[in-house]
This record gives sequence, structure tokens and C-alpha cells, in this order.
Amino acid sequence: MRLDPQANGVYPIAATPFHPDGRIDERSVDTLVDFYRAAGADGLTILGVLGEAPKIDAAESISLIRQVVKRTRVPVIVGVSAPGFAAMRTLAREAMDIGAAGVMIAPPNTLRTDEQIVSYYRGAVEAIGAQVPFPGLSADVSGGYDARRHPSHCQR
Repeated sequence: MRLDPQANGVYPIAATPFHPDGRIDERSVDTLVDFYRAAGADGLTILGVLGEAPKIDAAESISLIRQVVKRTRVPVIVGVSAPGFAAMRTLAREAMDIGAAGVMIAPPNTLRTDEQIVSYYRGAVEAIGAQVPFPGLSADVSGGYDARRHPSHCQR
């Protein structure tokens, strides 16, 4: 089920649990997914802005996406932010092929002006494809950008 403009509700950004040796704790992933479902989450966001996505490689990201999508029936949004658009495109396409409802893209914290942010998102949409849904962030936790002040930036 893909996100559409009427999507609403609570989509918590789930932490990715790790074992002390750095491997993803798959059993704890299942426990978290079950917890969010029981708590009434309308959807789930993984590989988000909590800092764990850069700690895992592409294969681990794909494995985590498969595990979460298989485990739940709510829409899953996958964070695909990456240093370059090629890696973002690859992860976005893989996530959508697996069954993600959409992707989340956070701009790099080095962008300072509205023009830089808008340009970045234009490049991101070109990279992932206009058919891949992604919700706009209402506030960038790293730099204070608030998309609610700039509704035209959220249009494709």
C-alpha cells in the first residue's frame, strides 16, 4: 500500500536495536514492531533520523526493510537519506519493491538557505523518481528548517 495525499496518523520513527557487537538485533526489531502495532500506530518509519542508518550497510538496510514489511500490515516508510543521490535511488527502489509505502528523505545539515533545500529536494525527486511517495518533514531536526512556513516547497 503506497502513501497517498490522504495518509494521516502517527508513524513513529523506530529505533534500530543492535547487539553489543554491532549486528542488528532482529528479535528486538520484531518486539518493537509488535509494540508499535499494539500501541495503535497508523504506520511505521524505519531507518530514520535517529542516527543508526549510517551504521549499517546496504544489505543490512534491505534485510531490515524486508523484516519490518513482512512483520506488519501498517504502511512502512523507509528513510533513504544518503550522502549521494545514487545510493538514495538504489535504496528507495529496493524499499518500494519490497513493499514500503514510501520513503523519507532528510536534507543534509549543511544546507542553510531555502534555495539550497529546495534544490536538494528537486535533485532527490529526480533521483528516486516522481512516482515514489515521500512525506515532507515538518521540521528538520538538524537545522531548524520548517516546511510549514514554506508550503510551496512541499509541492512537486
